[in-house]
Amino acid sequence: MIITTTGTIEGRPVKEYKGIVFGETIIGANIFKDILAGIRDIIGGRSGAYERVMMEARETSLREMRERAEQLGASAILAVKVDYETVGTGNGMMMVVASGTAVVL
Repeated sequence: MIITTTGTIEGRPVKEYKGIVFGETIIGANIFKDILAGIRDIIGGRSGAYERVMMEARETSLREMRERAEQLGASAILAVKVDYETVGTGNGMMMVVASGTAVVL
C-alpha cells in the first residue's frame, strides 16, 4: 500500500475514493521516563526514551490507518497528516492521530 503526504501520485490516477481513514494511539509516559527527561532538560541533550515512545505511537497510528484502508479495499492513502496532542490529567498522555484519504489507484 502506498502511503503519502501528497494529494496525488504522479502517473497513478485515482479510480475511486473510499473515504477518510484514521489511526489513533494514546500512550502514557511513565514516571521513570519523566525523571530521565527532566535530567536531560537540565544538562542538555535529547530524550531517547521519549523519542522512542513518540516513534512507537506514530508507527502504531500509521499501521492502524493502513489496516482500516485495506478493509475498505484501498490501494493507497493520500494526503496523510500526523497530529500530536497531550491529553489527560496534567497532560500525562500523548495522543497521536494519523489521517488520510483512502483511494483505489
